[in-house]
Amino acid sequence: MAQRTGLTRGDRRRNEKIEALRAVVRVDRAILSIDLGEDKQVAALMDHDGRVLGRRVVQCKAHALGGLLEWAGAQGVKRGFAGVVVGCEPTGHRWRSVMGLADEAGLGFVCVQSLKVHLAREADDYTRDKTDHKDAVLIGKLISRLDCYLPERAEADWARLRHLGQHRFRLVGEVVGYRNQIRDLLSCCWPAALGCAVQPLESTTWLCCLALAVDRGHGDPATLRGLGREGFLAAARGELSRFGAQRVCHKVAGRFFDALADGRGVVSQRHGALERVGLLLADWCSARTRLSTVEQRMVGVLDGLGLTGLVTSIPGLSAVGAAVILAETGDMHRFASARSVVKHAGLNPAENTSANFRGQTRVSHRGRPALRAAAWRAVWGALPHNAVLGEKFTHLTTRDDDRLAPGQARVACAAALLRWLHAIITTRVPWNPDIAAGVLPRGSRATAA
Repeated sequence: MAQRTGLTRGDRRRNEKIEALRAVVRVDRAILSIDLGEDKQVAALMDHDGRVLGRRVVQCKAHALGGLLEWAGAQGVKRGFAGVVVGCEPTGHRWRSVMGLADEAGLGFVCVQSLKVHLAREADDYTRDKTDHKDAVLIGKLISRLDCYLPERAEADWARLRHLGQHRFRLVGEVVGYRNQIRDLLSCCWPAALGCAVQPLESTTWLCCLALAVDRGHGDPATLRGLGREGFLAAARGELSRFGAQRVCHKVAGRFFDALADGRGVVSQRHGALERVGLLLADWCSARTRLSTVEQRMVGVLDGLGLTGLVTSIPGLSAVGAAVILAETGDMHRFASARSVVKHAGLNPAENTSANFRGQTRVSHRGRPALRAAAWRAVWGALPHNAVLGEKFTHLTTRDDDRLAPGQARVACAAALLRWLHAIITTRVPWNPDIAAGVLPRGSRATAA
């Protein structure tokens, strides 16, 4: 008869995590906890019972803490320890410098989540006092309880992809900000221009006409009426190369020409607002060009990793969309399971149950917000082109029991997309619709998905 342990899959995963942490945070090693700052580093050397064995305050940058690590190693040996494990919060990029120094010195290194330190402040002495010396001790206590994690040591390609992803995130914010400012200014001083196209800021013809109006109109678009309709169309064609277009939509351009004489809006603000729109339009074009360059580089990194063909095998998922997601997750092999990726994104369900009480299940929102946003945006593009996702969305929104709202169903589809990416990257097998839909038997998933 088989002997069952009664352990759940979560128990086994948790035990494996504890074993990996205990291999680094050994009981024969002292704990050097550091509260990192810009120019001031506060350190505490502690044992596993929370006793402080020594303190140091160093006025230097994080990359110059080699002397502090040497002091901690000597003090640890003096106190009877075989070595030292270094720990800190993942503050900015300073912790990476400390991790590099610890690796060079042959010391273990772990990180403690800033949220855990924040919650531990009041739990420690029932006060909300925040000082560098207190935080250093709290970091050490959390490490002794294994309330820490082993940080990712990303390879060069994955590190580059993450940096490019962060830069793209900033550029996307710039592009959206410029668009919103242009729309708001025109709605105030020249609302007729926005009514010339269904989606004006998505129409290259409309953008060409707007550029012509703000550059040659000198604050008064009505002056361009002197060109005549055909002359205005010819001048708009001259702006096509600026926006990467090849032809002008006569319907949109004709409406824009008619709007040149429209006097609605705050006329006193029109001259200055249109001048500002011209500056914003130039900044927007520049930001879009830089965004396109960054996205091309991100796809190039995927090509170098040999992942472009795999991730684009999912219908509806572009190489850029997958690159943005992988820039937040890093190498998928570092996750123990696909569920870990979903939890990393904060898309896992957070239950609220006790005995016979069943509360409402919600998304945890405890993961990386940028990863959650990237998966959410990718689902919007994938749903119309992916039959499996479409069927899942339809089932979740039309079933009789526990019917989900459209937004909730898209969250579930985003989690499914992350699980698919984990499967195809870790197994190096392209996406299979039969496996994704659960048609193939369970035994075939290891070889086909």
